[in-house]
Amino acid sequence: MENKKIEEVKELLQNDLKQMDDLKVLNDLKVKYLGKTGIITELNSEIKNIPNEDKKEFGMKVNELRTMFNDYYEETRNKIEENILNEKLSREKIDISLPGVKIPSGAPSILEKLIEEVEEVFMSMGYDVVDGPEIEEDKYNFEMLNIPKGHPARDAQDTFYIEGEEILLRSQTSPVQVRTMLEGKGEKPVRIICPGKTYRRDDDDATHSHQFMQIEGLVVDKNISMSDLKGTLDVLFKKLFGEDTETRFHPSYYQFTEPSVEVDITCHKCHGKGCGMCKNSGWITVVGAGIVHPNVLKMSGYDPSVWTGFAFGFGADRLAMLKYGIDSCRVLYNTDLRESVVFDRKEKE
Repeated sequence: MENKKIEEVKELLQNDLKQMDDLKVLNDLKVKYLGKTGIITELNSEIKNIPNEDKKEFGMKVNELRTMFNDYYEETRNKIEENILNEKLSREKIDISLPGVKIPSGAPSILEKLIEEVEEVFMSMGYDVVDGPEIEEDKYNFEMLNIPKGHPARDAQDTFYIEGEEILLRSQTSPVQVRTMLEGKGEKPVRIICPGKTYRRDDDDATHSHQFMQIEGLVVDKNISMSDLKGTLDVLFKKLFGEDTETRFHPSYYQFTEPSVEVDITCHKCHGKGCGMCKNSGWITVVGAGIVHPNVLKMSGYDPSVWTGFAFGFGADRLAMLKYGIDSCRVLYNTDLRESVVFDRKEKE
């Protein structure tokens, strides 16, 4: 009786596995035969009802049935998976004789393009590009830059304060310079530029915005002089505006440099002859700079009798406007593609 039942299950199994071409159906079949209430599982549970002298033979036949199912299952599953793969490969084959599909690609924004140009120039001179937090502490943004509490220069920058007068949105990227000098512990030379976003309550006209990109540079070493500063800026502006670009210094005042200078470059539009862009002077002021103030060096751990340095800073937005002939800095952050087309046309002309 038991042998007949096993033969019936075997025949049923062979019929079920014929023409099998679907993985889901195959998995359902596995549940049907080997699940908790599966046909082979139930046969195995009936062994307790078999006379002792027949149990061994019955158990062997059930195990043979289980092995047969597993062999059939694996073989059938492999065939189905192979067929699926072959069908997929056939469907997705590539005809290399067909012309390629043109994939439109983006390009850096005007501002990003200029910042990358500046970074490349300075990296070629051995500078590191570093960044720092945009939410700053007052001591890094002002105090360690020789601007103590109550100093009128704080009012001129009209800062965005977040928590009292201690936490603020940085009004310049100079805090990055301070943090880098502190890391040097008064022992290591520094040669960095630090581009990044800065924030001031300053959006009175088309050339100003409450948020703008600033690029500052700092060199601290032994025997650094004003001529090193001029030579560095000469290289930068010749790369950006052409080899005929000249620079000139005239005295200025900044709290963190002494002496301080403003840097002019010859107008790249009229080449120094005078035009509307340079207000007929032939020169355009682009950078504030100077020799690092001894107090700034001292507060950052550098002995001013041993170490000297220079620092400079300029608005990347303004430089981009000059380089590409843009009238309003708002264009740099505009997402209207129609204005981008106008800019592209102007650049090509």
